[in-house]
Amino acid sequence: MSVEAKTAEAWRLTPLEALEQAAECLKILAHPHRLRMVQMLLRGRFTVGELADACEIPSHMASEHLRLMQRCGFLASAKEGRKAYYKIVESHLAQLMACIEARFDTAKV
Repeated sequence: MSVEAKTAEAWRLTPLEALEQAAECLKILAHPHRLRMVQMLLRGRFTVGELADACEIPSHMASEHLRLMQRCGFLASAKEGRKAYYKIVESHLAQLMACIEARFDTAKV
């Protein structure tokens, strides 16, 4: 058994393949507009237009941000009539956002 395997086994480290996937998903979140969208979606469901307005960006840009987060498995959308509403489906995002808010939201201090 290699030194790396012994170390990972002894410390119960997450496999590198899983950490690579985590890093890719964290890269997706690492954008202020996406973080704002997640913050909002943790409080309710919203349309592209509502999210775009809150981020002060055009709807087509908001759609691209949402598409990236959906591809990573963070969000889902449901059509109601002509509108699509987005919601969080990755429950761990609440904990991640709580850490971000605790560290960086100076208004809450």
